[in-house]
Amino acid sequence: MNNPAPLQTFGWLSVARLGLVQAALGAIVVLTTSTLNRVMVVELALPALLPGFLVALHYLVQITRPRMGHGSDVGGRRTPWIMGGMAVLATGGITASLATAWMATNRPAGMALAVAGFVLIGLGVSASGTSLLVLLAKRVPSGRRAGAATMVWMMMIFGFAMTAGLAGHWLDPYSPARLVLVTCIVAAAALTLTAAALYRLEERAPRVPANSPLQQAPIQAAPSTGRPQFLEALQQVWSEPAARRFTIFVFVSMLAYSAQDLILEPFAGTVFGFTPGASTQLAGVQHAGVLLGMLLVAAAGAWGARQAHHPLWRHVGSLRGWTIGGCVASGIAMAGLVAAGLTGLGWPLKENVFLLGVANGAFSIGAIGSMMRMANEGRQSREGVRMGLWGAAQAVAFGLGGLVGTAASDIARFLIASPGVAYASVFGLEAALFLVSAALAWKISSPTSSLSPTAAAPQATGPTAPGSYSLTPQA
Repeated sequence: MNNPAPLQTFGWLSVARLGLVQAALGAIVVLTTSTLNRVMVVELALPALLPGFLVALHYLVQITRPRMGHGSDVGGRRTPWIMGGMAVLATGGITASLATAWMATNRPAGMALAVAGFVLIGLGVSASGTSLLVLLAKRVPSGRRAGAATMVWMMMIFGFAMTAGLAGHWLDPYSPARLVLVTCIVAAAALTLTAAALYRLEERAPRVPANSPLQQAPIQAAPSTGRPQFLEALQQVWSEPAARRFTIFVFVSMLAYSAQDLILEPFAGTVFGFTPGASTQLAGVQHAGVLLGMLLVAAAGAWGARQAHHPLWRHVGSLRGWTIGGCVASGIAMAGLVAAGLTGLGWPLKENVFLLGVANGAFSIGAIGSMMRMANEGRQSREGVRMGLWGAAQAVAFGLGGLVGTAASDIARFLIASPGVAYASVFGLEAALFLVSAALAWKISSPTSSLSPTAAAPQATGPTAPGSYSLTPQA
């Protein structure tokens, strides 16, 4: 029997190439979920409910992520799924722009086509995004995971910002034909960038030394016979206690993370009298905090890896600590917003929102790093299903988050005369969700979930045995 090929690892250049893919993905997504949103509401004078429904639809479609991950598990290679997903995403983006342009002359037909376009967008994000994360999880050593996650997510944010700026410039003066042309250019550029970044990426990564812990989990193509069906593979992953609990953690934490997105700016305007421009700047303050939180975790991970021999400082890079601490800090920052709603003018709102962003960024990178570690634990050849399951939980949470946050604020304002108190009640619920998330993270992570490359590597358990995890709280 032939021995499987040894696992290969990615250096920073390879991680940056995957970051370019994520930036390309973000470029198409932001154009369809932000720019088309504005065109429908402003230029076409359509109800805001329509783009809200379409964005929610593209999140709902992402329940297919586990199936996409299973497909890449069976094939054994992630590049075809990333590239194919980007092609579907680009097709969906172009279809959505054509539909938006068509709405100007035939609204029912344009709306129907838009539904098809956003379904394709959701499918494309599912295939490409899931396989990209699995490739990172399989090829990035533990000491680089926080830095890799930060680099990839920051490049995605860069893709958001650059596309929004350039597309906004090119769309003036607006016309339906110009909208379609700009979308086609962005889609073509994203596909070209993705193809160039992925070219021979899986094949050219340097091999891991023979004595590396990563050698314990070699890359294996699925056997030619006896391949499990998707539902069987999903049931196997769901039967793993850690995978199941991590799915619940992702859902609860991302629900808390996304629920405040659509109510923070209205809160600032209603309670603190912020103008539209000032409330937009407040969102920028929060995003700056998120970036700082991400960079903080990446720096801590690098420091912890260098101090792995020290019994105290090596814990600076603990994924467990940053995930739990970030959730607790997010809950405290949300409690600050509760106080802001009760106090009103005079509360340092910008500073509070900045700290919320820092805490959100820290827990996000900690959670993504934990996701990358845990994807390789448990049954072999199920990494894609695990990552897909967690990605689906995140997508559903994001889709529900805006709905739950806005609905809860509307109900609270209907029942409570004071707007500040009404918003404070909603922020209090979100703070509680963050604390529940911290408790879930405490129960899931093992004490070896460190960013240090010397942390104990999980043993592969074989294709049929359940994974082994430490699910009890440990220091």
